Amino acid sequence: MRAPELAGREWINTGGERLRLADLRGKIVLLDFWTSGCINCLHVLDELRPLEAEFADVLVTIGVHSPKFLHEGEAAAIEAAVRRYEVHHPVLNDPDLTTWSQYAVRAWPTLVVVDPEGYVVHVAAGEGHAEALRRVLTELVAKHADTLRRGGSPYVPLDEAETLLRFPSKAVTSPDGHLLVADTGNHSIVELDGDRLVRRFGTGRRGEPFTEPSGLALLPPEVAERAGYHVVVADTAAHLLQGLNLDTGESTVVAGTGNQWRDGISSGDAREVDLTSPWDVVWWGDEVVVAMAGNHTLSAFDPVAGTIRRFAGTTVEGLRDGDVGEAFFAQTSGFAVTPGRLWLADAETSALRWIDEASSVHTAIGIDLFSFGHRDGDAAEALLQHPLGLAALPDGTIAIADTYNGAVRRYDPETGQVSTVVSGLAEPSGLLVRGGELLVVESAGHRITPVAHDGVETVADDVHAVRRPPSVLAPGELEFSVVFTPPPGEKLDDRYGPSTRLEISASPPELLVEGAGVGTDLARRIRLADGITEGVLQVVAQAASCDSATEHPVCRVTRQDWGVPVRLEPGGERVLELMMAGTPAG
Repeated sequence: MRAPELAGREWINTGGERLRLADLRGKIVLLDFWTSGCINCLHVLDELRPLEAEFADVLVTIGVHSPKFLHEGEAAAIEAAVRRYEVHHPVLNDPDLTTWSQYAVRAWPTLVVVDPEGYVVHVAAGEGHAEALRRVLTELVAKHADTLRRGGSPYVPLDEAETLLRFPSKAVTSPDGHLLVADTGNHSIVELDGDRLVRRFGTGRRGEPFTEPSGLALLPPEVAERAGYHVVVADTAAHLLQGLNLDTGESTVVAGTGNQWRDGISSGDAREVDLTSPWDVVWWGDEVVVAMAGNHTLSAFDPVAGTIRRFAGTTVEGLRDGDVGEAFFAQTSGFAVTPGRLWLADAETSALRWIDEASSVHTAIGIDLFSFGHRDGDAAEALLQHPLGLAALPDGTIAIADTYNGAVRRYDPETGQVSTVVSGLAEPSGLLVRGGELLVVESAGHRITPVAHDGVETVADDVHAVRRPPSVLAPGELEFSVVFTPPPGEKLDDRYGPSTRLEISASPPELLVEGAGVGTDLARRIRLADGITEGVLQVVAQAASCDSATEHPVCRVTRQDWGVPVRLEPGGERVLELMMAGTPAG
């Protein structure tokens, strides 16, 4: 199919120039449909960096920023995200999902390869496609060797301002009363005494030793003495936990291999288990609880035994309460602790939730994956927008860093009421109570800001919903399938049984009358309920493929999660096809 022209609002990283596919003929174009709050999209940014370097003379990557939340569609927010995540290619702001719809995209992230003649030749949804893309690009370079236009790039970097902190995310108080801040954009941890920089842990360069660190957890003194370090650092983009010794200034990897978890074991020797974007950490009970944002689960890390285990969640993204082993989470990004409760902020469902000592999950604020806003009042009706941080206030209430609303909110567990403490902040991402004062980590403001936590505003905003268009389906029987074609030089790995796996569930559960559960085929017949007008189909697909021309093949697992919003109408479609990887039909 001919690639539709790119349509949107602002262009970023182009020096103000608008790009047209017609002007890029002779180049291979890779479109990355992403949104800045999506953890899977951030993973893909890292996966693309080596490819952009390897094919720099023939490849133009364009990020099509298709926002889920209102805040993500603002030009200033996208520019901040481009700086924060070191995006070194042009980005188009597509706030109305115009280009998204023209390319029939259904999931964040989605990658589309356009050949030098302007035709779409490959589509891949989700993450983990780096090697497949390398093979597709290599084939295109060989096929179009005589007509490729080499050299030159439309990328023009944004100006950068010098600040002490750069996109900080979380903070804790050290044993000597100083402030320890995860200086995320500077890939380091800083120690502050008031406004004075005491120490910087790390060189400030990516991977030396930190890569976009976020959460910090101070260990109890007796545990720190036995473990040999004082602070657990969620080294988010490196997929590690690191132990920081405040006496020596040394950091040590204490959990993770440096490889991102795709599938397989989630428990065992902490240094032999793959992690995936640990975002926050907190001491609760006798362990460090880890927000494993990358696969929507929680882990529990024992710093003395050196072990880690899956504590909560199934890897399905969503909002479902109940036993920790069956509950759904959605990119958990912040923790707070009160007696008998672990509070957590689920960013993608804009939810405040808690776990009790009986290991049961409850929701205080939040509706689903697609509803958000800024509304105070009774918790059952209150709305947040992508919260990233929490703190327990002295009066027993919970402060919420309501990140995309630029506000600090407060939830009272006794009355069930939600209020706004302060607004007008620059992406508050972390909160800390120190000496009766509430400190706000303003990530996009590059600062720590004290606020009075007894202030009260009342905001009554409308309910907002993700503008992603739903799939209009007919109630009754539906032919459902996921398309996966192995990349060039690979075949499905069926040496030890079925190479594919498909899991389908729904919210509400009553939406799916038949066809729920796990199977090995990527196609099945399902039945949707008559009488339910809308909902979400939650789909997890997986395929294993291996090199086809070697005696000892390298094998890879491709996995994608979809939350597909659907609207049921009598005249709707009776076929739903999701593209995981392959060449689209013309």
